[in-house]
Amino acid sequence: MRFFHVASLAATAVITISGCAPVEKSKTDVQSSSVQNSMAETNSYGKPVVYQVFTRLFGNQNETNKPWGTIEENGVGKFSDFTPEALEGIRELGVTHIWYTGVPHHAVINDYTEFGISLDDPDVVKGRAGSPYAVKDYYSVNPDLADDPAKRLEEFEALIARTHAHGMKVIIDIVPNHVARNYQSISAPEGVEDFGQRDDSSVEYARDNNFYYVVNTPFEVPDVQKGYEPLGGEVHPLSDGKFDEMPAKWTGNGSRAAKPNANDWYETVKVNYGIRPDGSKDFPTLPDGYAQKNAQAHYAFWQDQVAANKVPDSWFKFRDIALYWTYKGIDGFRFDMSEMVPVEFWSFLNSSIKQVNPNAFLLAEIYNPDAYRDYLFLGKMDYLYDKVDFYDAIKPVMQGKAGTTELVRIQQKFADIEQYLLHFLDNHDEQRLASPEFAGDMNMGKPALVTSALINSAPMMIYFGQEVGEDGSEETGFGDPSRTTIFDYAGVPAHQRWMNGGKFDGGKLTQEERALRKFYKKVLNIASTSPAMTGPYQDLHIWNLSQTNGYDDQQMSFARWTEETNVTSLDKGVKSPQKLVVVSNFSYDDTEYQLQLSPRLISTWQLDSGRYQFEDLLTGEFVELTVNKNSASIPVKLAGLQSRVLTLKGKMNPNTVKPKTAIEGDSHESTASNASSTSSLKGRVEIVEPGLSLPNLERQRTIRVYLPPSYSISSDKSYPVIYMHDGQNLFDDATSFMGEWQVDESMDQIAKDTGFEAIVVGIDNGEGDRISEYTVWEHSKYGVGKGRLYLQDIVESVKPYIDNTYRTKVGSDSTSIIGSSLGGLISHVAIQEYPEVFGKAGILSPSYWYSPLVYSELVEKPIKPNHDLYFSAGTDESETMVSDLEKMLTLLKKHGHSEHHLKASIVQDAKHNEAFWRSEFPKVVRWLYGIEI
Repeated sequence: MRFFHVASLAATAVITISGCAPVEKSKTDVQSSSVQNSMAETNSYGKPVVYQVFTRLFGNQNETNKPWGTIEENGVGKFSDFTPEALEGIRELGVTHIWYTGVPHHAVINDYTEFGISLDDPDVVKGRAGSPYAVKDYYSVNPDLADDPAKRLEEFEALIARTHAHGMKVIIDIVPNHVARNYQSISAPEGVEDFGQRDDSSVEYARDNNFYYVVNTPFEVPDVQKGYEPLGGEVHPLSDGKFDEMPAKWTGNGSRAAKPNANDWYETVKVNYGIRPDGSKDFPTLPDGYAQKNAQAHYAFWQDQVAANKVPDSWFKFRDIALYWTYKGIDGFRFDMSEMVPVEFWSFLNSSIKQVNPNAFLLAEIYNPDAYRDYLFLGKMDYLYDKVDFYDAIKPVMQGKAGTTELVRIQQKFADIEQYLLHFLDNHDEQRLASPEFAGDMNMGKPALVTSALINSAPMMIYFGQEVGEDGSEETGFGDPSRTTIFDYAGVPAHQRWMNGGKFDGGKLTQEERALRKFYKKVLNIASTSPAMTGPYQDLHIWNLSQTNGYDDQQMSFARWTEETNVTSLDKGVKSPQKLVVVSNFSYDDTEYQLQLSPRLISTWQLDSGRYQFEDLLTGEFVELTVNKNSASIPVKLAGLQSRVLTLKGKMNPNTVKPKTAIEGDSHESTASNASSTSSLKGRVEIVEPGLSLPNLERQRTIRVYLPPSYSISSDKSYPVIYMHDGQNLFDDATSFMGEWQVDESMDQIAKDTGFEAIVVGIDNGEGDRISEYTVWEHSKYGVGKGRLYLQDIVESVKPYIDNTYRTKVGSDSTSIIGSSLGGLISHVAIQEYPEVFGKAGILSPSYWYSPLVYSELVEKPIKPNHDLYFSAGTDESETMVSDLEKMLTLLKKHGHSEHHLKASIVQDAKHNEAFWRSEFPKVVRWLYGIEI
C-alpha cells in the first residue's frame, strides 16, 4: 500500500479467543501447540510462487464497467467464484500460495444494516467499493464477497478449506499501521475490546492508548481537490462534507492535523505503538545480538517484558488478531506498510505467530533498503518486497530506458539476503505491466518474468490477470487507468476472457493471451519445482559483455544450480544435480552469439573438456556446450523477447555403448514358468542389462524402454514418458507371467492413429520381492512394505537415467505412472508422494484390500486435484474390487478432485488378469494425455 491506500487486515472466520477481561486476556501467553493443517503439502523442491488476487474482482463476470457504478450495475466477485476449476487454473501455474487481497471487512458504500453493520460515510471512504486498506472490523470479512452476508465468515472458511484441498496455502493482509476512521467490530470474540475503547482522549499520547488525538479539536473532512466528489456527486444520506469525530485522531499516514489534506490517508487513523510524538520509544528495545537469535528467543524476551508490564496495548490487539486467523488455518500474512511500525513490534508479533505456526509465511511491504536487514533479522520477517531496488530497476529495462547491468549490481548488493527478497512485476499498487504507462506490451513481460522469477531464491509473485496480459485501462471511478482499480466495482476484461463464463478454461482468450498464459505456466512451474532455485547463483552477464561478440546490455544471463558439484554422464544411472543456464533477450530484435561460461563456473561445475548436452525447459530443444580447457561456450540464438532456460543433461560421450534393442535381434530368457518361449516384441524396445542400480533397495533391476516410431528420425524432438511396473509383462510373451500387455503394439497404433508418441519405461518387478516393493504399509502376513524405497529409486535413479539418456519432457504434466493390482496401488502412492514428478496416473485394479491406511492417508494428504487419474476395475475381479474403488472415488471427490481430472472405468465381466489390462492400456493413455478416442 502506498500513496493513497489505507489500512487492511487479514480477515475471515470465527473462533473464540479464551479470556475474560480484555487487557488481562490479551496478555496471556501464546499456546505453543502448532496449528494442524490438513492441506496437501506444496512442493518443496523449488521456491514459493505467490498468486495475488483481488478477491472482489476475480470472479466478477459483469462487463459493464460504469464509472462509479454500483454493485448492482457493475457486479462483484464472491468467495464462491473460487470454484474447484478456478483453483485448479491457479494451481497449474505453479502457484504455492494465494494472497487473497481485500478480504477483511473494510469500509464500503453499501447498506448492510439488516445484518447489524453500520453505514459507512462516503466522506471518509475512497471509491464506492472502498479501500481494502481501511479495515472496519478485523474479526470479520467484506460482506460484498458473500453470497449470504449473514454467513460471510463461514463462506470464507470454506474458501480456505478449498484452497488447502487444492494444494495451496492462504495468505491475507494485516495492516497494523492504521484502521478505518469508522472502525467498529461487531464480530470480535467475547471479551475483545475495540480499538480506542479505553483510550484517554484528553491527551495527545499515552502508551496504552490505541490512537493519537488532536485534543479538544473536532475532525474536519479534507477540502475537495481536482473536482473530486464522493460517489461522483451522487446523493447519499451521509454525504454532507462532514464526519463526526471528537476529538480528531491522527491520520493513518501520520498527519497530525484535525483537517488532513486530500492527499493524506484521511479515511484511516494512525495506530499508536508506543512511539511518543517526539519519536522516542515508550517500550523496551531488543538487546544487542538479537539479530542472530531465532524466533523462540525473541518470544521468550517479550514474555519477560509482558510480565513486567512494558508492552503497549496495541501490540496485544494485533497479536490477538493475527493468532485468531492463524488458528483458523490462515498460512501467512502480508503486512501492509511495515516500516511505519517499529521493528520491535514485529519481533513481538512474528515470534508469537511462529510459536503457533513455525511455517507461517510472513511477508512485509517495505521500501527502505537500509532497513531491510533490521526487519528480517530483528523483526523476524520471512520475506520483504523487493520493489526498491529490483522492480524499480527492471521496469526501465522493459521500457527501453535502461540496460540490464543494473540488475546484476542489485543482485550483488543484496547477495547476503537475496533469499528473502520477493520479486514481482505487477501488483495492486503498481501500473499494469501491459499498460501504455508501463511497458505497453504484454510480451515484454516474458524476459522480465524469466529474469525476475529465476534469478534469486526468494518467492516470485504475480497479480491475477498478469498472466493473460491485463492492461488496467478501464475508467472506473476513483481508480485511475493503468492500475486495476482497488476502490471500485469493476470487471477485469482479459481475466474475464480466461474465466469464460465461469469455466475458467481460457475459452475466450485471444491466441496471444493464451500463449502468454502458457509461457507463465512454464516459467512459474520451473520456479516452484526446480531444486536449483534454492541453490547458488552466478552472474554470466558481466563476463559476456566483455567476452562475447553480439552480447549487449539488452541481454541477461546467469547460472543457478544445486549444491552438488559432480556432473553425471549421460550413460550413468545415478541421480544428477540440476544445473541451469538462463539467458534472456530484452530487445525486440533477434540476436545470436556464443554465450561464454565464466572460468569460475567451469571450475565450480567441474566441467572438463568435451561436449555437453543442454535442454531448453521452455521449448524442449537441445543445444550443446563445448568445453576446451578454461573456456566453454553455448550457441545461443534468440528471437526478440525470447528466453532460454537450459538444463544440463550431462556429458556427451561418443564412446558410450547404447543399450541393446530387441529389434537388433536380442533374445530374452523367460522369468516365469508360464512365459512363452517365443519373443513377441514388435516395437523399438531397448533393454538396459545387466540392470540399473536401485541404491535404496540395494538391488539391480532390468529396465525396458519403448521408443516411439519417430524417435530415430526426429533428433530434436522430446517425448512424454510413461513409467510402468511389472516390466517383464509389458512387451513380450517370452518374459511375461500370464501373457503380455502389448504395450509396444498399442503405442505404435496410437501413434499411427493420432500422432501422439511417448516413451514407455517398464521397470521389472522383483519377483519374490514384488509384494514388499509395491506396498508401503506393514502387513501381518507380508511384513513391512518397501514401496517408498522403490519409489525413491524410481525418482532418484531411474528417472534421471531416462532423462539423461533419452530425449524426454521432464515436467510432471508430461510424466505418468501406470500399474495394475499391487502395481496400481503403488502408482496411487507415487502420485501422492511425488506430485512434482508424476502429474498423471493409471491405477488399474488397485489392491486397496492390502491396507485400509490408503484411505486415511488420502484424507491426510490428498492427491493434487489438478493431477489426472484414470481408475479401472472389473466386476469379476473380486467381491470388493469395485466397492473399494468406489470408496476411493468418493474420497477424491470429497477432497475437491474435479471430474475433469478424474476417470473411472468399471468393466462388466472383466477379470483380474493381463488380458483385461491389455485392453484397458490404450484407453488409459488416450485419456491421460487428452487424445481423442
